[in-house]
Amino acid sequence: MEKIGLALGGGGAKGVSHLLILEALEEMGLKPAYITGTSIGALIGAMYCAGMSTQEMKEIFLEFSLKDNESLKHIVTKKHIFKWLDFIGPQFRGRGLIRVENLLTYLFESVHANRFTQLEIPLRVVASDFWSRQQVVLEKGALIPAIRASMSLPGLFEPVKIGGRVLIDGGAVNPVPFDLLPEECDLTIAVDVIGERTVSDKMPSLSEAVFNTYQIMQKSIIREKLAIEAPDIYIEPNVVDVRMLEFYKANEIFKQATATKSQLKRKITQWHKRHE
Repeated sequence: MEKIGLALGGGGAKGVSHLLILEALEEMGLKPAYITGTSIGALIGAMYCAGMSTQEMKEIFLEFSLKDNESLKHIVTKKHIFKWLDFIGPQFRGRGLIRVENLLTYLFESVHANRFTQLEIPLRVVASDFWSRQQVVLEKGALIPAIRASMSLPGLFEPVKIGGRVLIDGGAVNPVPFDLLPEECDLTIAVDVIGERTVSDKMPSLSEAVFNTYQIMQKSIIREKLAIEAPDIYIEPNVVDVRMLEFYKANEIFKQATATKSQLKRKITQWHKRHE
């Protein structure tokens, strides 16, 4: 069987759609031999590489998701949702606004891996060196600090210091790290979960302007990389109007991105036919 390399990109809550990609591979009897990840892609990648099934991961995210007949106001009536409110509560004394440590702690409670060497599938995690403005690839040592570093979006999450370097979100240098997959991969698949926003003539809020500008810059990086060398399969789950921290929309994200599964299966089948 061919060796599949899977690159999972960053995009906040929209990265929940990575689970559908993994699910599609499972349904085809395929499993990645290598995974690279940026930000939420690094987190999902670590959970999967540590042995969690896609079903287990989906259940975790859906536990905190609003159902079809619910709105945000239902949050206050659901006791377990207070965990999410705790995760995204303001952190006025620190350098970041989001207590990402709480979220990561919860998500990794059921992951039996603390170090990269304990992972069942090799994983490379992307972060950015704040001072040197260079890409940092993490694949050894402690796992959770590496994921935290990869997710440390400036202004939201506090930077993480590893090996004397101050690290921030990997999306600043490599939003979809397909170029970090080993050359020995027979089939490379890259997943871009930056998503789309509905075009509007309304003026954005300050936070909206900051987040969307960052994603505009990420798209520019991706376009330049694709022009140099593209993966065998590049796929973008169709997720529209979901903001960075709206993890409570997991149910909606799965529904929006459902078509991605059949799209990926079709692309893999076509790739196999070309390489028979």
